[in-house]
Amino acid sequence: MDRIPGCAEFRKTLELNRRGLLRLGALGASGLTLGQLLAADSQASEAGTASKKDTSVIILWMRGGPSQLELWDPKPDAPAEIRGEFGTIETKVPGIRLGEHLPLSAKMMDKWSIIRSMHFRAEDGLTDHSSGDQVCFTGYPAAKDPSSNISPSVGSVAKRQLQGFSPEIPAYVMIPKMVPGTDASYLGANCKPFETQADPGNLETPFSVPNLDLSGGLSVDRIESRRQLVSSLDQIRRSVDQSGQMAALDTFNQQAWEIVTGPKAREAFDLESEPRAVRERYGFPESYTPRMRAGGDRPNWPQRLLLARRLVQAGVRLVTVDCRWWDTHDDNFWALKNGFLPPWDMAYTALLEDLERHGLLEKTMVLAWGEMGRTPRVNATAGRDHWARVFSVAMAGGGIQGGRIVGSSDKEAAIPKDNPKIAQDVLATLYRHLGVNTKASYLNHFGRPMTVLPCGEPIHELF
Repeated sequence: MDRIPGCAEFRKTLELNRRGLLRLGALGASGLTLGQLLAADSQASEAGTASKKDTSVIILWMRGGPSQLELWDPKPDAPAEIRGEFGTIETKVPGIRLGEHLPLSAKMMDKWSIIRSMHFRAEDGLTDHSSGDQVCFTGYPAAKDPSSNISPSVGSVAKRQLQGFSPEIPAYVMIPKMVPGTDASYLGANCKPFETQADPGNLETPFSVPNLDLSGGLSVDRIESRRQLVSSLDQIRRSVDQSGQMAALDTFNQQAWEIVTGPKAREAFDLESEPRAVRERYGFPESYTPRMRAGGDRPNWPQRLLLARRLVQAGVRLVTVDCRWWDTHDDNFWALKNGFLPPWDMAYTALLEDLERHGLLEKTMVLAWGEMGRTPRVNATAGRDHWARVFSVAMAGGGIQGGRIVGSSDKEAAIPKDNPKIAQDVLATLYRHLGVNTKASYLNHFGRPMTVLPCGEPIHELF
C-alpha cells in the first residue's frame, strides 16, 4: 500500500486522527472544543516553534502591472522612448531616486525599500495577468485555466496554520473580494479569505460589511449603519442560539459564526469609528479625476488601506487589498499622473505612518507589487505593454530596514542586471515573518503531498 503515491501520507493522517480522537475525551473534560483541539494540532504539527502570534502581513495587490520606470526604477539617462515623459526626484536616502510623481514616498524613503530585480522563472509559465497572479500568490505555476487556483494562496496557508492563535478574528481577509490566485484550492473552503464585499471608498456613505454569509445558510444582509450592525448581529445571534441552529452547524461553521458575530471582528470592521482627519489622510477617490482614459475606472482603494490597518491591529494575520488596475497599454503617462500615482502616494505613505503611530510597523510587513512590469519601450499609443522579464517590488515593516535597494535592472529596465529575485523569494520572506512552516505539506486533489513552497529563500538583504 505504501508504494502507491500518497498512501503513506494517508496512513499517517489516519494515525494522527486516531490519536486526536483518543485525546478528545480527556481534553473535552478540560473545556477544550474540537475546534480548539484541531487548532492546537495544526499549530504543533504545521506552524511549529517558529510561529509568531503577533505578526501580520498586508499585501497591496497592484493588479495589472505597475510600470517600474514611472514608479520605483526610473531610468533618467535612457533615451526618451525608454525613460518616458516623467522626470525623477531625490529621496530622503542619498542615491535613491523615484519617479517625480511620488513626492510623499520620497520623503519617507527611509521607512521602506525596493527590490528592482524581480523576475519569473521560465517554469512559472507566465502568459497573462492571471497566470502571474497565481505565481505571486501561491509560488506555483497556474493551471490551464489561470483564473482558478490549483495551489493554495499565501493567505490560505497562513489561515490553515495560524487561525487557531486568534480564533475570534479571521486570519485571512480580502478587501473587497477575491482576485485570481487568492483562493484556498485543496486546503478547502475553511481556508478561503473572509471577503468584505463592501468597498470603504466613500466618505459620505457609512462603510458596513453587507453580507456576512455562512455556508449553513445564515446571513446578515444590507446593514445600513454601525448601530444597525451591532443590534442586527446581536439579535440574529440570540435568535439562532434559542432556535438551536447553532447545534446543527459543524465545528468550522460555528467558528466562522463566532468570528463574524464576535465583538472583536465587529470593532475591526467598524471603519466609521476612525476620525475624519485620519480618513482624509489616506485620501478619497472622489478627490481625483472621475474616470481614467487608460487603466479603467478611477482608483477606489485608498480607504481599503485604512481598513487593512484596522484589521491587522485587531489581529488579522494576512490582509490582501485589491489595488487594481495598473494595466496602462494606452495613455500610460496621463493615467499615472492624473489618476493612479497621486492617490497611491498619499495612501501608501499614510499606511506606513499609521502603522508606525500605532506601534504596528515592526510587527506588520507591507508588500506592494503586481504580477508583472511594463515594457521598457513606450508604444505607439503612449502606453507600456506587459513585461514579465523584470519588475519592482516595494516592501516595508516587519523588521525590513528602510532605504535599501535590492538588486538592479539593466539600463533600460528590461532584465535583471544583478542579484535577481523571484516571486517565491518574496513569499518565503512573508512566510518567515509570519512563522509559517514552508516545509509543511498537504494532500492536493489527487492525493499527492505538496509543500507550501516549491522553492525560494527569504530576502536577507532587506534585514
